[in-house]
Amino acid sequence: MSMIFDSHAHYDDPSFDEDREALLSSLPEKGVCAVLNAASTLENAPRCVGFTKQYPYIYAAVGVHPNYCADLSDEGLRKIRALTAEEKVVAVGEIGLDYHYDYASREVQRHWFEAQLEMARELDLPVIVHDREAHEDILTLLGKYRPRGVIHCFSGSAEMALEAVRLGLYIGIGGSITFKNARQPVRVAAAVPEDRLLIETDAPYLSPVPYRGKRNDSTRIPYTASRIALARGTTTDHVLETTRRNACELFQIPI
Repeated sequence: MSMIFDSHAHYDDPSFDEDREALLSSLPEKGVCAVLNAASTLENAPRCVGFTKQYPYIYAAVGVHPNYCADLSDEGLRKIRALTAEEKVVAVGEIGLDYHYDYASREVQRHWFEAQLEMARELDLPVIVHDREAHEDILTLLGKYRPRGVIHCFSGSAEMALEAVRLGLYIGIGGSITFKNARQPVRVAAAVPEDRLLIETDAPYLSPVPYRGKRNDSTRIPYTASRIALARGTTTDHVLETTRRNACELFQIPI
């Protein structure tokens, strides 16, 4: 049974240029039933939508990542909004705040995060939230707008995860839970209610052990699922089936 739903990937990344078609075409035979490919820029959003037309098991989110929002404009946001009308665009993302790199000022990041949260609310679409070293502001704005959605590659504490769940969010867990000193991700995985847990790659990034440092892809999710299962006292198959069901519920995908 194909149970792997990769709830966050970036197959538009240049690291896949040499073998993208072969890799994506092979996913179903390797147990992958669905992939949500998240845009990060205004420029790559149309390409992410294009994947959904080429591969029946790929869906898209469109939005502008905080690291690329410095030059975003109202016209650019209108272009993103127009793409949400495409049949297999199921979320607004990847959006959020990144206080680690500060490629855009924090004021600008917050402005465009709020603008995209408002857009998602108007369109009744879930959001995919990027949060890096911005936990307090992320929770404040999520509390203000109360979107459906997921904090992807969750990096906060178990207490923050439970607060996000209280606000109605899902928690996305990726390959970093398999890293040697990943105490906090393990605590998060153990604490999150079963019906609020998602699994992801963030491909090509964050490849799980034993592939850490190499290009990631959706076929490596079982390594992440196995570590989540250990933290929760259950089986890998149960984690894969639960996260598949949760992703289908959040993104309203009938698989």
